[in-house]
Amino acid sequence: MTDTTEKQPIVQHWVDGAEYVSASGRTAPVYDPALGIATKQVALADQAEIDAAVASAKAAFPGWRDTSITKRQQVLFTFRELLASRKAELAEILTSEHGKVLSDAMGEITRGLEVVELATGFPHLIKGEYSENVSTGVDVYSLRQPLGVVGVISPFNFPAMVPMWFFPIAIAAGNSVVLKPSEKDPSAANWLAALFTEAGLPDGVINVLHGDKVAVDGLLEHPDVKSISFVGSTPIAQYIYETAAKNGKRVQALGGAKNHMLVLPDADLDLTADAAINAGFGSAGERCMAISVVVAVEPVADELIEKITQRMKGLKTGDGRRNCDMGPLVTEAHRDKVAGYIDIAATDGATVVVDGRGIEVDGAAEGFWLGPTLLDNVPVTSRAYTEEIFGPVLSVVRVSSYEEGVALINNGAFGNGTAIFTNDGGAARRFQNEIEVGMIGINVPIPVPVAYYSFGGFKDSIFGSNKAYGVHGFDFFTREKAVTSRWLDPSHGGINLGFPQN
Repeated sequence: MTDTTEKQPIVQHWVDGAEYVSASGRTAPVYDPALGIATKQVALADQAEIDAAVASAKAAFPGWRDTSITKRQQVLFTFRELLASRKAELAEILTSEHGKVLSDAMGEITRGLEVVELATGFPHLIKGEYSENVSTGVDVYSLRQPLGVVGVISPFNFPAMVPMWFFPIAIAAGNSVVLKPSEKDPSAANWLAALFTEAGLPDGVINVLHGDKVAVDGLLEHPDVKSISFVGSTPIAQYIYETAAKNGKRVQALGGAKNHMLVLPDADLDLTADAAINAGFGSAGERCMAISVVVAVEPVADELIEKITQRMKGLKTGDGRRNCDMGPLVTEAHRDKVAGYIDIAATDGATVVVDGRGIEVDGAAEGFWLGPTLLDNVPVTSRAYTEEIFGPVLSVVRVSSYEEGVALINNGAFGNGTAIFTNDGGAARRFQNEIEVGMIGINVPIPVPVAYYSFGGFKDSIFGSNKAYGVHGFDFFTREKAVTSRWLDPSHGGINLGFPQN
């Protein structure tokens, strides 16, 4: 692996509407996963830089909070138009640092744009309520107001979409933002912040702080940060939730997943096989809504595996800038960790139907490659089943009945997403009622809700009660005041010290 650190550009912070050059003396490499080499460095913040980013957001907040709804809406509309016209430019950045193929990167940006479009309609979603004459001459009404400085900590797998789950809504509601992206693929965050500045957002309303655990802890503990939004693995989500809550912050922390797809005997197996391929191997399986377990209700497993296997033969793994279906994994360490689960499954008795290790790829030999992998008869006691793999490894578990499949899913530690494939409407309706999972697909393999619904799971897939975007997003980024008001009219006279009796 080549490393020419001294010659590489450094991705700097974005503070107060401009690049902010780090003086911490600490950097981390940013790799091009398809080439297997570090192409740049990213600054890692120290406490002074954390304080500078938060201070910028704090100074910008009063002016942005008091900016008219009309003006805030105009800035959001302009940002939306700029992003829609230049998303190909952002997609190239995503592919160069994450490794996903360009078409997948474009899809990620499009899903993020949905939330921006939701945010442009924010005036309706931050309205208060009004009750006249609750007592004689007394009115009560509510106001929804922004929190202040809010922190967003986003993962490597969707460096554009996941930040856009949060910051457009936070900004629309009148908050200022400090975004801490993953140090593995940091450039998209700076690009988005610069684009928002170009759209007319005042300096300091969005800031980008790069770093590692020092930056994360700095936001979790900073007294001027009022809330934390996080997406990542379950252990880190729990740490984020506990640490931020201990420091008096409002928290939404979305964790990991082990998503199952229940296939009933009456399912259209061609549709099901296509769905399993798309949901299992898209974005190289590096997404919390990937299908990682196909639960086949017998006798369909053998036929379904054959159909999935045939489709896997046509998949092309390689450099995401070329005509490929699936790119590399984000780092060498993560590739090796995912590949290790194939060994674990085989040792525990699973059958490796298709092995993605050592495949031929359309890309540099040094890239972080692991091809699509299919496992059969994976024991539910194996770590390959119980743990989130976060890579292109699809497991098949065979069950004898619908009831056994539902029990298997409900007994899992996670509750992010699930799907059922069937032509039986009654079974589907029963499934959506009985399953203990937050997002459900019926003949839809990746049930990520559209922006005007909210994203989030159950159990160890979420910490805190607020999901991402949708109505939950606006609830999270605002707080309510209730005002009781009485204006005396000329007929008022006298003093009465008694308790009001209505």
